Amino acid sequence: MTDLDPAIAARLKRTPDGLVPAIAQQYDTGEVLMLGWMDDEALARTLTSGRATYWSRSRQEYWAKGDTSGHVQHVREVRLDCDGDTLLLKVDQVGAACHTGDRTCFDADQLDA
Repeated sequence: MTDLDPAIAARLKRTPDGLVPAIAQQYDTGEVLMLGWMDDEALARTLTSGRATYWSRSRQEYWAKGDTSGHVQHVREVRLDCDGDTLLLKVDQVGAACHTGDRTCFDADQLDA
């Protein structure tokens, strides 16, 4: 278990199940890649390892992006929004970010406004 810096932990506003949404964005182009969920442990692992680590709500386990697919997210920077309830991970994405094999999870459906 990796402990999150108490100063960072104090700033987080979590969902009732202890999670914070984390948006992954390609660091150099600004392309929005995916949304994952983090708890304190996942954020601590991300900050200490330099690889994006998320909490899987369906599998109830931690997963470092790319462990099975090879599509790793190398973290360049992590930011907390003004409300403390959303994280932004600026990453260098290797391969596809989406589990479908698409570069981004936001390629499939464009809704007409």
